[in-house]
Amino acid sequence: MNHEEFAQLVQDRYAWTKSLKSEMSNVLVGQDQLVDRLIIGLLSNGHIILEGVPGLAKTLAINSLAGCLDTGFSRIQFTPDLLPADLLGTMIYNPQEMSFSSKLGPIFSNLILADEINRAPAKVQSALLEAMQEKQVTIGDTSYPLPDPFLVLATQNPIDQEGTYQLPEAQLDRFLLKVHVDYPSKQDELTILDRLATSAKVPTTKKVISADEVKECRSIVNNIYIDSAIKEYIVELVHTTRRPGKVDPGLAPLIRSGASPRATINLALASKASAFMAGRSFVTPQDIKDLAPDVFRHRILLSYEAEAENVTTDEIIQRILKRVVVP
Repeated sequence: MNHEEFAQLVQDRYAWTKSLKSEMSNVLVGQDQLVDRLIIGLLSNGHIILEGVPGLAKTLAINSLAGCLDTGFSRIQFTPDLLPADLLGTMIYNPQEMSFSSKLGPIFSNLILADEINRAPAKVQSALLEAMQEKQVTIGDTSYPLPDPFLVLATQNPIDQEGTYQLPEAQLDRFLLKVHVDYPSKQDELTILDRLATSAKVPTTKKVISADEVKECRSIVNNIYIDSAIKEYIVELVHTTRRPGKVDPGLAPLIRSGASPRATINLALASKASAFMAGRSFVTPQDIKDLAPDVFRHRILLSYEAEAENVTTDEIIQRILKRVVVP
């Protein structure tokens, strides 16, 4: 397939992303970026961690997405007494047959909302993250593959730290994106009030695309073209997070540790998905700049000096984006 034919294929196949966003807008108000990132996660076969205060429609977003895809949806509330078996499943003994059988847990669904993931102990978080990485769960002597597509949307509350367990940076690194969900604008909140200040049933979404069609679109996304200059731009951005003093001496004391090689891979994957959503068969530098904050946010560790000066990770990322030359 030549470039013109592939470009036409992208034009023919990307339209469902617009239909999906339009359908979800009937339920969600003012969360366009969140919806975009969910679609990018689907197309990139990656997971997303959301940080935002309660009440910002995080649960509603993934439930609405499940309705658009006609796939399974599980909401798992993480609590301090949760056990790995509550998540993955366990062996059940049948006294009549004198044998054990596997009882699969709620993780065996397509879309998983891991609500307040940092409220569960480390062993539960590790069980979830291992399943995300391996795409399978072993119960007893048998390994069970997880459904495809399989997308985990984990949430954590940034303001309530009592009774929480901080996710280790090495585990956070397994998430494709970390997205900040902010309060809606005044106009959006008026729309929410008009739409939801009622005892009537909340509207639901209808099917837009099948899970099989999403998997077919992934193969198209994998073939989106990234120019060598843009690949070098991605690598330069990642390396700058590790050695920021090369472009800005003032950044050197603010970063304790830079992004891992997963950041390089995930930024390329996410930018391909972003290009597909725009109907393009190639990645532009703007795709990289738009997604860099979400890819780097949970991979750059701030120094004590940065924390003392109240410098945020997002501010550091923006300074890096301004200093690194765009191809």
